[in-house]
Amino acid sequence: MRVVAAMSGGVDSAVAAARAHDAGHDVTGIHLALSRNPASYRSGARGCCTIEDANDARRAADVIGIPFYVWDLSERFHEDVVVDFMDEYAAGRTPNPCLRCNEKIKFAAVLDRALALGFDAVVTGHYALVRPGGDGSTELHRALDPGKDQSYVLGVLTQGQLAHSLFPLGDTAKPQVREEAALRGLLVAEKPDSHDICFVSDGDNAGWLREKLGERAPNHGGSIVDAASGAELGRHDGTFGFTIGQRKGLRLGTPAPDGLPRYVLDIEPVSGTVTVGPRAQLSVDRIVADRPRWCGAPPASGFEGTVQLRAHGDEHRATVRVAADEVEIDLIDPAYGIAPGQAAVIYDGTRVVGSANIVSTLRVGVAV
Repeated sequence: MRVVAAMSGGVDSAVAAARAHDAGHDVTGIHLALSRNPASYRSGARGCCTIEDANDARRAADVIGIPFYVWDLSERFHEDVVVDFMDEYAAGRTPNPCLRCNEKIKFAAVLDRALALGFDAVVTGHYALVRPGGDGSTELHRALDPGKDQSYVLGVLTQGQLAHSLFPLGDTAKPQVREEAALRGLLVAEKPDSHDICFVSDGDNAGWLREKLGERAPNHGGSIVDAASGAELGRHDGTFGFTIGQRKGLRLGTPAPDGLPRYVLDIEPVSGTVTVGPRAQLSVDRIVADRPRWCGAPPASGFEGTVQLRAHGDEHRATVRVAADEVEIDLIDPAYGIAPGQAAVIYDGTRVVGSANIVSTLRVGVAV
């Protein structure tokens, strides 16, 4: 097959491209330029939007012996990922920009362009597996290494996209990938993994949002109030700096009446109120989600499986009901600190069924 290998400049995508080449595919390496001014997003080794990363990707392609190009998707990335991130936080929700990037950039914009240019598939360094289904479909499964599994952020992929996707690292543990990179002479073998959000320069999400939102911010301050007593425990500089379940950085000027640690329970952008309470009040047993994207056929209503609610979170046993564009999820194992805007990714064993965007939750006995 003629395939495009998306090369971020890291070790995973380099080894994935090399394996695709070894498998006999006609591979072309591409690096995605996601910012017209890379220094405006990330610097150093913290992210994946730097000039250094582009150079690392080019050197890896030279070692593998494949052609290499840079595709400028900066405008699409800004509109579909960065602006979406700002809008979601401004509305009091907690988005996952990596999941949105996979949906809108890597497996929409890139795959669409690749197919239009006559390529057959896109190769990435994600830790996940694609397998043939019994009905002729293509299934997405968890990686064999649970510590590196990235199927959660791929849960937005449709059947058509999976049919044109290759994940060569899904059967390998990360230490083996680094060893293989070193044996291949790839200079990125010991390069640190990227982490945090790739376009936030120093990892300070609240500070970045404050600067970028400016007057678009729904508020620039408000009260932090106790859920039980209604007492004001402190003040804040903007609701966009908070997420459901947050404990650190609350800067409460007044101790909680019961002396227990406080967590963010609710965010109200219009009034600028952040409500806090004890961890027990973060318990969630029902989730309502919208905008479902199914990796194959939608599950039958009453489907029993598991859901993952964070990129690196635990699985929760659940019953899933699907009605048109809405998904109701009843958790058998309660979850804590689940925020609107996050994704609920649904599994049947190791197989990814699909995902949906969380819009509301039901805490034990309390609707929010």
